[in-house]
Amino acid sequence: MSPPAVVLDNGILEVTFSYPGGIVTGIRYNDIDNLLEVLNDELNRGYWDLVWNAPGSTGTRGIFDVIQGTSFNVIVENEDQVEISFTRTWDSSLEGKLVPLNIDKRFVMLRGSSGFYTYSIYEHLEEWPGFNLGETRIAFKLRKDKFHYMAIADNRQRYMPLPDDRVPPRGQPLAYPEAVLLVNPVEPDFKGEVDDKYQYSCDNKDINVHGWICTDPPVGFWHITPSAEFRTGGPQKQNLTSHVGPTTLSVFVSAHYSGEDLVPKFNAGEAWKKVFGPVFVYCNSAFDGDDPLSLWDDAKMQMSVETESWPYSFPASDDFPKSDQRGNVSGRLLVQDEYISDDYISASGAYVGLAPPGDAGSWQRECKDYQFWTSADEDGYFSITAVRAGDYNLYAWVPGFIGDYRYDVVVNITPGFDIDMGDLVYEPPRNGPTLWEIGIPDRSAAEFYVPDPNPKYINKLYLDQPDRFRQYGLWERYAELYPDGDLVYTVGSSDYTKDWFFVQVTRKKDNNTYQGSTWQIKFELDDVNQSSTYKLRVAIASANLSELQVRINDPSTNRPLFSSGLIGRDNSIARHGIHGLYWLFNVDVPGARLVSGDNTIFLTQPRSTSPFQGIMYDYIRFEGPPDSTTSKKETSRLLEK
Repeated sequence: MSPPAVVLDNGILEVTFSYPGGIVTGIRYNDIDNLLEVLNDELNRGYWDLVWNAPGSTGTRGIFDVIQGTSFNVIVENEDQVEISFTRTWDSSLEGKLVPLNIDKRFVMLRGSSGFYTYSIYEHLEEWPGFNLGETRIAFKLRKDKFHYMAIADNRQRYMPLPDDRVPPRGQPLAYPEAVLLVNPVEPDFKGEVDDKYQYSCDNKDINVHGWICTDPPVGFWHITPSAEFRTGGPQKQNLTSHVGPTTLSVFVSAHYSGEDLVPKFNAGEAWKKVFGPVFVYCNSAFDGDDPLSLWDDAKMQMSVETESWPYSFPASDDFPKSDQRGNVSGRLLVQDEYISDDYISASGAYVGLAPPGDAGSWQRECKDYQFWTSADEDGYFSITAVRAGDYNLYAWVPGFIGDYRYDVVVNITPGFDIDMGDLVYEPPRNGPTLWEIGIPDRSAAEFYVPDPNPKYINKLYLDQPDRFRQYGLWERYAELYPDGDLVYTVGSSDYTKDWFFVQVTRKKDNNTYQGSTWQIKFELDDVNQSSTYKLRVAIASANLSELQVRINDPSTNRPLFSSGLIGRDNSIARHGIHGLYWLFNVDVPGARLVSGDNTIFLTQPRSTSPFQGIMYDYIRFEGPPDSTTSKKETSRLLEK
């Protein structure tokens, strides 16, 4: 006898759920009886899950929980829509056994829609014990005999290995379990490639649609996320998407590329409620004879439809505000830097957002509530729409400039109101004229030298495209390129695109231990003002269990001029990211430490217990004192080079 089940069917697709757990056990579509992996247990096909831990615990790991409801209800049922709910309610008898949350999983099917929507409401009551939430997401595991082609962007799509290829003896684990060398794959074309799910991560701002294609019959399965308001960490936070399985994910909370800073920690006495989603699970198909890969283009068009429909009008929960219950904010952001221009500079391409009140830049570590982001146009104008009611700070950062902007007055969003902020002016950190600079201030290390991968460890997808940093094992190339000493960069003759390695990593020694590294920046000063203070600005795109020490002209001094202390748990090196959390250090350099003529800045990263400790620099700038004779025009010329 089959276990009880709940079925949604609109004549286009049929979705089956466990009862009362609310696990998606089957999706029937286009003559395929089940798109989900029939070889898996029914509870391991389509589900919401989370990772949690007790209050006071540290780290990012915890108890893995596939969320199963204990009660089922039909919320809406009419000729246009069905919305169903699977709830799990917490009480004190469950303390230590289940995360102290009430969870309401919702699924919505509309008439004429080739897919279904899902969202969840998580609630923590004030009187309940605290907890940490390491991760929460939706996962779908598709049939490996059907879905072989994965697409996450126009330039990031390919035929993928089978999950069987990752298991010994077909696969050989590398430096960590997620990375596997395919030594004897079922499909010989994959032999010699590396498979690693982190090679397919994306920034939140770019995770709009991704999924898989079956070529026979031509069917696509896609996750479409029309808004990132419910994701944590802002637009540059990176998350997993789709990977070998075939698996496709919608990740809402995670510590990937950030570490424990992005683990929300809830205290006893702290009430909290959040709606994750809705996201759209979209199925499409092509006629026999049509190119199955065209399903990607159709999925992108559907993504545009969903985005333009946000916020959706159909979710029945009062916790999801509709369009007339939200507000809008617009304005213009300008930059004022007197060493570049006497006039205001348009903040072209600036990321402008509303997030919970905090310090400038706090949004990148904010992980409990909602954030709303947009990009300014070339003149600095921005519009943030469909913002939930509440109090926010307005934040921004501007490509081409260091630091973070925050509008100091709290912005109160009320339903149905538009707020025009007018002209806002960001004054980035600046003490004096630019004497020299390395890199581009864009919170990424992508402009620096990224080497070719070891031919033994390639992913063919990334051989001829900008995301070459996603290749496995690039950290090992540093010692190969610099076998006899560390990197030396000479201002005026070196080229940061060729001569500045994209990450300052440890160096492996013969006895399987590691040592730190010291990079040098050599530069000339014609005339030093010994009584003034110069400024070294170091913007960091990612740090992992590392430390930045700065010394001037004498590398042997025990005490550095500056030390960051231990910073970062991004793990971006191992996970093929080119950025993680952003850091900005502003170091005062007394003129008495400098000399007229040749000078050297020594950047030391001494922490060295693993190959994955290191620093990805974003941008380095050396400024003269405020009374320097270097003209604004000369500074502008240097910045344009």
